[in-house]
Amino acid sequence: MEQSLGSKQNLGSKQNQITKPHKLVLDNRKRTNLTGIEDVVEFDTTQIVLESSMGMLVIKGADLKITRLSIEKGEADIDGSVNSVIYSQIKNYGEKGKSVLKRMFS
Repeated sequence: MEQSLGSKQNLGSKQNQITKPHKLVLDNRKRTNLTGIEDVVEFDTTQIVLESSMGMLVIKGADLKITRLSIEKGEADIDGSVNSVIYSQIKNYGEKGKSVLKRMFS
């Protein structure tokens, strides 16, 4: 399938990006592998909030750590004890328009 030049030129705009396939693999409630990740909204050891291509994703548990993150590839790995996984269509979780990296360095 060919991609139009318009979407290649505007890679910074989420409206023009191609939606990445989303996959969540949870292994024994201890290790989570994710694809289709667009942003990390917030995180601590009990909750991680991610923006995925399928909506907001909230992972709750204990001793949660993001062990690998590549926003460019849309991939993330999380270790820790997972108690719940919740999807939501809400797009305004946390500070509107600011990624976690932007909030850390501003």
